[in-house]
Amino acid sequence: MIEIKNLTKKFGKLNVLHDVSLSCKKGECIALIGPNGCGKTTLIKTILGMVLPDSGFIKFNKKSIVKEYLYRSSIGYMPQIGRYPDTMTIGGVVEMIKAIRNTNEELDEELWHSFELDKMANKQMRTLSGGTTQKVSATLAFLFNPDVLILDEPTAGLDPLASEILKDKIIKEKEKGKLILITSHLLSELDDLVTEIIFMQEGNIHFHKKVDDLKTETNETKISKAIASILKQKK
Repeated sequence: MIEIKNLTKKFGKLNVLHDVSLSCKKGECIALIGPNGCGKTTLIKTILGMVLPDSGFIKFNKKSIVKEYLYRSSIGYMPQIGRYPDTMTIGGVVEMIKAIRNTNEELDEELWHSFELDKMANKQMRTLSGGTTQKVSATLAFLFNPDVLILDEPTAGLDPLASEILKDKIIKEKEKGKLILITSHLLSELDDLVTEIIFMQEGNIHFHKKVDDLKTETNETKISKAIASILKQKK
Protein backbone atom coordinates (compact mmCIF):
# COMPACT_ATOMS: atom_id res chain seq x y z
CA MET A 1 0.00 0.00 0.00
CA ILE A 2 2.86 2.40 0.87
CA GLU A 3 6.23 1.79 -0.77
CA ILE A 4 9.22 3.95 0.10
CA LYS A 5 12.44 3.65 -1.87
CA ASN A 6 15.84 5.28 -1.23
CA LEU A 7 14.34 8.27 0.56
CA THR A 8 16.84 10.95 1.58
CA LYS A 9 16.26 14.31 3.25
CA LYS A 10 18.63 16.98 4.54
CA PHE A 11 17.89 20.17 6.46
CA GLY A 12 20.98 22.26 5.79
CA LYS A 13 23.95 20.08 6.67
CA LEU A 14 21.86 17.79 8.84
CA ASN A 15 21.04 14.41 7.27
CA VAL A 16 17.62 13.53 8.65
CA LEU A 17 16.76 10.55 6.41
CA HIS A 18 19.43 8.33 4.86
CA ASP A 19 18.41 6.14 1.92
CA VAL A 20 15.27 4.89 3.68
CA SER A 21 13.39 2.02 2.01
CA LEU A 22 10.20 0.47 3.43
CA SER A 23 7.14 -1.47 2.37
CA CYS A 24 3.95 -1.20 4.43
CA LYS A 25 0.96 -3.37 3.55
CA LYS A 26 -2.77 -3.48 4.25
CA GLY A 27 -3.90 -5.16 7.43
CA GLU A 28 -0.69 -4.37 9.31
CA CYS A 29 -0.39 -2.27 12.45
CA ILE A 30 3.20 -1.04 12.42
CA ALA A 31 5.04 0.70 15.26
CA LEU A 32 7.54 3.29 14.10
CA ILE A 33 9.90 3.77 17.02
CA GLY A 34 13.33 5.11 17.84
CA PRO A 35 15.05 7.80 19.92
CA ASN A 36 14.17 11.48 19.63
CA GLY A 37 15.66 13.04 16.50
CA CYS A 38 15.96 9.73 14.64
CA GLY A 39 13.80 10.90 11.70
CA LYS A 40 10.37 9.46 12.57
CA THR A 41 8.48 12.73 12.29
CA THR A 42 10.24 13.71 9.05
CA LEU A 43 9.39 10.31 7.56
CA ILE A 44 5.72 10.70 8.52
CA LYS A 45 5.56 14.24 7.13
CA THR A 46 7.16 13.04 3.90
CA ILE A 47 4.49 10.35 3.52
CA LEU A 48 1.86 13.03 4.12
CA GLY A 49 3.42 15.32 1.51
CA MET A 50 4.27 17.97 4.13
CA VAL A 51 8.02 17.55 3.53
CA LEU A 52 9.57 17.04 0.10
CA PRO A 53 12.46 14.54 -0.04
CA ASP A 54 15.78 15.40 -1.69
CA SER A 55 15.82 12.04 -3.46
CA GLY A 56 13.96 8.75 -3.59
CA PHE A 57 10.24 8.20 -4.02
CA ILE A 58 7.03 7.20 -2.26
CA LYS A 59 4.24 5.22 -3.90
CA PHE A 60 0.71 5.02 -2.50
CA ASN A 61 -1.29 2.12 -3.95
CA LYS A 62 1.45 1.69 -6.58
CA LYS A 63 1.22 5.33 -7.75
CA SER A 64 3.84 8.00 -7.10
CA ILE A 65 2.67 10.78 -4.78
CA VAL A 66 4.72 13.40 -6.69
CA LYS A 67 2.45 16.30 -7.69
CA GLU A 68 -0.51 14.39 -6.31
CA TYR A 69 -2.71 15.29 -3.37
CA LEU A 70 -5.88 13.24 -3.62
CA TYR A 71 -4.17 10.23 -2.00
CA ARG A 72 -4.17 12.20 1.26
CA SER A 73 -7.94 11.78 1.52
CA SER A 74 -7.23 8.07 2.13
CA ILE A 75 -5.07 8.87 5.17
CA GLY A 76 -6.26 9.76 8.65
CA TYR A 77 -3.56 11.62 10.59
CA MET A 78 -3.47 12.18 14.33
CA PRO A 79 -0.65 14.58 15.29
CA GLN A 80 1.13 14.33 18.62
CA ILE A 81 -0.05 17.83 19.48
CA GLY A 82 -3.20 19.00 17.72
CA ARG A 83 -3.48 22.76 17.16
CA TYR A 84 -6.93 24.25 16.63
CA PRO A 85 -8.44 27.77 16.65
CA ASP A 86 -8.71 28.77 20.33
CA THR A 87 -12.16 30.32 20.16
CA MET A 88 -13.81 27.57 18.13
CA THR A 89 -15.87 24.94 19.92
CA ILE A 90 -15.24 21.21 19.65
CA GLY A 91 -18.38 20.87 17.53
CA GLY A 92 -17.32 23.84 15.40
CA VAL A 93 -13.93 22.30 14.64
CA VAL A 94 -15.49 18.99 13.63
CA GLU A 95 -18.10 20.70 11.42
CA MET A 96 -15.37 22.85 9.83
CA ILE A 97 -13.34 19.75 8.91
CA LYS A 98 -16.46 18.06 7.53
CA ALA A 99 -17.13 21.12 5.37
CA ILE A 100 -13.53 21.19 4.11
CA ARG A 101 -13.63 17.51 3.19
CA ASN A 102 -17.11 17.85 1.67
CA THR A 103 -17.58 14.12 1.27
CA ASN A 104 -20.74 12.10 0.77
CA GLU A 105 -19.12 9.01 2.29
CA GLU A 106 -20.54 7.63 5.53
CA LEU A 107 -18.69 9.07 8.52
CA ASP A 108 -17.22 7.02 11.37
CA GLU A 109 -18.41 8.83 14.50
CA GLU A 110 -17.73 5.99 16.94
CA LEU A 111 -15.00 7.87 18.84
CA TRP A 112 -17.08 11.06 18.84
CA HIS A 113 -19.63 9.21 20.96
CA SER A 114 -17.28 6.86 22.86
CA PHE A 115 -15.22 9.82 24.08
CA GLU A 116 -18.51 11.64 24.85
CA LEU A 117 -17.40 14.65 22.85
CA ASP A 118 -21.03 15.03 21.78
CA LYS A 119 -21.79 16.04 25.38
CA MET A 120 -19.16 18.81 25.38
CA ALA A 121 -19.51 20.02 21.79
CA ASN A 122 -20.01 23.63 22.91
CA LYS A 123 -16.73 23.86 24.83
CA GLN A 124 -14.11 26.14 23.32
CA MET A 125 -10.82 24.53 22.31
CA ARG A 126 -8.79 26.90 24.51
CA THR A 127 -10.53 25.53 27.61
CA LEU A 128 -9.67 21.90 26.93
CA SER A 129 -7.09 19.77 28.69
CA GLY A 130 -4.37 18.13 26.63
CA GLY A 131 -6.14 14.80 26.92
CA THR A 132 -9.44 16.14 25.60
CA THR A 133 -7.64 17.82 22.71
CA GLN A 134 -6.12 14.39 21.95
CA LYS A 135 -9.63 12.95 21.84
CA VAL A 136 -10.62 15.56 19.26
CA SER A 137 -7.53 14.72 17.16
CA ALA A 138 -8.28 10.99 17.36
CA THR A 139 -11.92 11.54 16.38
CA LEU A 140 -10.90 13.57 13.33
CA ALA A 141 -8.31 10.97 12.27
CA PHE A 142 -10.90 8.17 12.15
CA LEU A 143 -13.89 10.28 11.09
CA PHE A 144 -13.63 9.85 7.30
CA ASN A 145 -13.06 6.09 7.43
CA PRO A 146 -9.58 6.25 5.83
CA ASP A 147 -7.69 3.26 4.43
CA VAL A 148 -4.51 4.34 6.25
CA LEU A 149 -4.15 5.74 9.76
CA ILE A 150 -1.00 7.51 10.92
CA LEU A 151 -1.10 8.06 14.67
CA ASP A 152 1.69 10.06 16.36
CA GLU A 153 1.90 9.19 20.09
CA PRO A 154 -1.86 8.52 20.10
CA THR A 155 -2.30 7.61 23.78
CA ALA A 156 -0.09 10.41 25.18
CA GLY A 157 -2.13 12.46 27.66
CA LEU A 158 -5.17 10.18 27.56
CA ASP A 159 -6.66 8.84 30.77
CA PRO A 160 -6.69 5.02 31.15
CA LEU A 161 -10.31 4.62 29.97
CA ALA A 162 -9.83 6.82 26.90
CA SER A 163 -6.59 5.02 26.11
CA GLU A 164 -8.37 1.65 26.14
CA ILE A 165 -11.20 3.02 23.98
CA LEU A 166 -8.66 4.21 21.41
CA LYS A 167 -6.66 0.97 21.47
CA ASP A 168 -9.85 -1.07 20.95
CA LYS A 169 -10.70 1.17 17.98
CA ILE A 170 -7.23 0.70 16.48
CA ILE A 171 -7.55 -3.09 16.75
CA LYS A 172 -11.00 -2.96 15.16
CA GLU A 173 -9.74 -0.92 12.20
CA LYS A 174 -6.72 -3.18 11.73
CA GLU A 175 -9.07 -6.18 11.55
CA LYS A 176 -10.91 -4.41 8.70
CA GLY A 177 -7.69 -4.60 6.69
CA LYS A 178 -6.47 -1.04 7.15
CA LEU A 179 -2.82 -0.03 7.37
CA ILE A 180 -1.99 1.65 10.67
CA LEU A 181 1.30 3.37 11.50
CA ILE A 182 1.88 4.30 15.15
CA THR A 183 4.76 6.22 16.70
CA SER A 184 5.12 5.78 20.44
CA HIS A 185 7.61 5.98 23.26
CA LEU A 186 5.30 3.88 25.44
CA LEU A 187 6.26 0.42 24.23
CA SER A 188 4.05 -1.23 26.85
CA GLU A 189 1.06 0.30 25.02
CA LEU A 190 1.94 -1.55 21.82
CA ASP A 191 1.92 -5.21 22.86
CA ASP A 192 -1.73 -5.82 22.03
CA LEU A 193 -1.75 -3.63 18.93
CA VAL A 194 1.14 -3.98 16.54
CA THR A 195 2.10 -6.69 14.07
CA GLU A 196 5.41 -5.18 12.91
CA ILE A 197 8.16 -2.96 14.32
CA ILE A 198 10.25 -0.41 12.42
CA PHE A 199 13.15 0.85 14.52
CA MET A 200 14.86 4.02 13.29
CA GLN A 201 18.20 5.38 14.43
CA GLU A 202 20.02 8.46 13.12
CA GLY A 203 17.88 8.62 9.99
CA ASN A 204 18.35 4.96 9.10
CA ILE A 205 16.10 1.92 9.36
CA HIS A 206 17.83 -0.13 12.03
CA PHE A 207 15.44 -3.03 11.52
CA HIS A 208 11.94 -3.82 10.22
CA LYS A 209 10.59 -7.06 11.69
CA LYS A 210 7.33 -8.81 12.38
CA VAL A 211 6.56 -8.80 16.10
CA ASP A 212 6.24 -12.60 16.24
CA ASP A 213 9.65 -13.02 14.59
CA LEU A 214 11.18 -10.46 16.94
CA LYS A 215 9.86 -12.27 20.00
CA THR A 216 10.97 -15.66 18.66
CA GLU A 217 14.50 -14.42 17.88
CA THR A 218 14.93 -12.90 21.33
CA ASN A 219 12.91 -15.43 23.33
CA GLU A 220 11.00 -12.53 24.89
CA THR A 221 7.25 -12.06 25.31
CA LYS A 222 7.23 -8.26 25.62
CA ILE A 223 8.02 -5.93 22.72
CA SER A 224 10.09 -3.59 24.91
CA LYS A 225 12.32 -6.41 26.15
CA ALA A 226 12.63 -7.92 22.66
CA ILE A 227 13.77 -4.58 21.22
CA ALA A 228 16.23 -4.04 24.06
CA SER A 229 17.67 -7.50 23.40
CA ILE A 230 18.10 -6.76 19.66
CA LEU A 231 19.80 -3.43 20.35
CA LYS A 232 22.23 -5.03 22.82
CA GLN A 233 23.18 -7.61 20.18
CA LYS A 234 23.84 -4.86 17.61
CA LYS A 235 26.29 -2.95 19.83
